[in-house]
Amino acid sequence: MFSKFERMVDAFPAPELNAPPPKTLAKFIWFFARPFWPLFLAMAVITALISTIEVSLFGFLGHLVDWFGDTPPDRFLAERGWQLALMGVVIMIVLPGIQFIDGLVSFQALFGNFPMRFRFLMHRWLLGHSLSFFQDEFAGRVSQKLMQTALAVRETVGKSIDVFLYVAVYFTGVVILAASSDWKLALPFVGWLILYAVMLRWFIPRLDKVAESQADARAEMTGRIVDAYANVQTVKLFAHTRREADYARQSMGGFLTTVYGQGRLITLFVFCLQSLNSLLLFTVGAAGIGLWVNGLVTVGAIAASVGLVLRIHGMSQWIMWEVSALFENIGTIRDGMATLSIPHAITDRPQAPPLAVPKGEIRFEKVSFHYGKDGGVLSDFGLTIRPGEKVGLIGRSGAGKSTILNLLMRFHDVESGRILIDGTDIRDVGQESLRARIGMVTQDTSLLHRSIRDNVLYGRPDAGEAALEAAVRRAEAADFVAELRDRDGRTGLDAEVGERGVKLSGGQRQRIAIARVMLKDAPILLLDEATSALDSEVEAAIAENLYRLMEGKTVIAVAHRLSTIAALDRLIVLDKGAIVETGSHAELVAQGGLYAKLWSRQVGGFLAAGDSDEAQNGTAAAGMRAAE
Repeated sequence: MFSKFERMVDAFPAPELNAPPPKTLAKFIWFFARPFWPLFLAMAVITALISTIEVSLFGFLGHLVDWFGDTPPDRFLAERGWQLALMGVVIMIVLPGIQFIDGLVSFQALFGNFPMRFRFLMHRWLLGHSLSFFQDEFAGRVSQKLMQTALAVRETVGKSIDVFLYVAVYFTGVVILAASSDWKLALPFVGWLILYAVMLRWFIPRLDKVAESQADARAEMTGRIVDAYANVQTVKLFAHTRREADYARQSMGGFLTTVYGQGRLITLFVFCLQSLNSLLLFTVGAAGIGLWVNGLVTVGAIAASVGLVLRIHGMSQWIMWEVSALFENIGTIRDGMATLSIPHAITDRPQAPPLAVPKGEIRFEKVSFHYGKDGGVLSDFGLTIRPGEKVGLIGRSGAGKSTILNLLMRFHDVESGRILIDGTDIRDVGQESLRARIGMVTQDTSLLHRSIRDNVLYGRPDAGEAALEAAVRRAEAADFVAELRDRDGRTGLDAEVGERGVKLSGGQRQRIAIARVMLKDAPILLLDEATSALDSEVEAAIAENLYRLMEGKTVIAVAHRLSTIAALDRLIVLDKGAIVETGSHAELVAQGGLYAKLWSRQVGGFLAAGDSDEAQNGTAAAGMRAAE
């Protein structure tokens, strides 16, 4: 029975979101609640039944008091036995049964599935955002909004049904029950309800506003704390633990300010509610006594009315906290919507086909891109790379080298012009198929907080064990991988590397990243400072395999260490986003231009003045000759 309810709604639906969720509160909530509407309808019916039964119990209590006064004890069971038995069935069987069904709907079908479905859908949507989205946000802040908004949507729908339907049915029953004895006895309840509604009308918008501020402040506080933990090595390197504590304290102080504001409102709310409840108890008691003295109501009616007052006294406290929590959740949703409803900056065209790379030609045609700034990074940039050609991009920092690679990977879309691979505009194909056909090793290598095996297989998840081990060996990583051991006793390829790979050195992380790309074996290869974290000995050892990896591929390599790319087919020298020189290493050195100056700065002090260009290029070409 439990599993049947747990499987009523799929928490991990196959269809992905093809558009951001709605930006208005009601539509946003309904967007995620729609698959669960039969369950919420069942919850509404159950809530109405429970509240009706509870009110009827107070009516039965009043009749029971009157029966005690009107019926002699020796005839009591004979005259009232069937009514007592009926109420016993309601109390012992019907009410627990309804509560059990309510538990199945609430806790089996809704409690876990609703927020998990929300998280799964939104997580897939967030993963589709461009790099700039995540560069502009704290990772901890985004994840916090995802987690807390999922719960807030569920609680908002559930509490709305629980509170408003329960209150509507319950108080309707209370007024009817009180008026059935004498309409005057219902007046204090009607007055209380009006004043209670006025009080809610004043407090709720203020609680809503402070809750929204609190949700944002909580996410900011979490983001700052997670940021410090994720970069704890930098914090310790610069001896800034106290500075980070103060930085977090600022956001904690901002969050605490919202808590204080919320606490003040709640204190006032509790005081006003207690005063209102006391007024209700006094007026019902006084009215009941007055009506009884005049023979207008029975003792049972007074007992039922006072019992209802005491029930309302406790229930109004519950309503207050539930309504406060409801609007706190609404504030959380509104805050989360500001992040979760952002549309994707880079999207695929409808029914975009996968990219086919039969040759590997890359062509930049009048490409312009400025990162949204007035100054130019690339303006009318043009470059054609022939199939299988190995090209090196060279230039000072800010010349546009990494921008060219990022545009080719479609981490950003060009502002004008186009980029073609084998004649196909990369905007006309699916992003994932584009990136599946490009292997890239970056300078800032971060690994997933998983095992070495998982990180290398990220390049090709369906690769076998032999291919995995071969890639690790070719990346000169086998020796240090064999010695790895994590805190849970896992060793070698099964050892976990820590968040962003912090358990490994920079060079070790780089070699795992190279192994991953070797295993991927894509037809286009991008190397962005791929060996920058390697020492000279390891770089020399890996050079042969890296050049072998380039065979049959179109390659674009970026390196500040010119010796690592000097042996490529063609070198492109960039300055301020434009090509200023092109040619082989020997040709560019002979020209005596920008490349020659950069080369002489790096190696001139280590070579004799009379050494030839061929001698200067000898070290760089060694790896290529070995691969041949």
